[in-house]
Amino acid sequence: MTETGSTSNFFEQVYQIVRQIPEGRVTSYGAIARALGSAGSSRMVGWAMRAAHTANPPIPAHRVVNRAGILSGKRAFGSPTLMQQLLENEGVSIADDQVVDFAEVFWDPANP
Repeated sequence: MTETGSTSNFFEQVYQIVRQIPEGRVTSYGAIARALGSAGSSRMVGWAMRAAHTANPPIPAHRVVNRAGILSGKRAFGSPTLMQQLLENEGVSIADDQVVDFAEVFWDPANP
């Protein structure tokens, strides 16, 4: 398989996990990487999230945050507040670009 094919396959595996995140819950780039057996690939999960707008069916990319619950990917949404708005619409509280009560709303893809 070519490297591009490998990347495409990895991205699709990421998207399959992200589509499973329940409404009102969030997970992290690292948790997704660990669930895929690629613990050191958090950055690649981030790349997949940046390309998520091309995925079909659509994925809830707004539910993926960094390991501290910070909305580190918010720039990819085209509006500096859209990611926060989408999460708040699902009942997730945000303060200063960070998920409030992160541990309580965290969804672990390895133990859904």
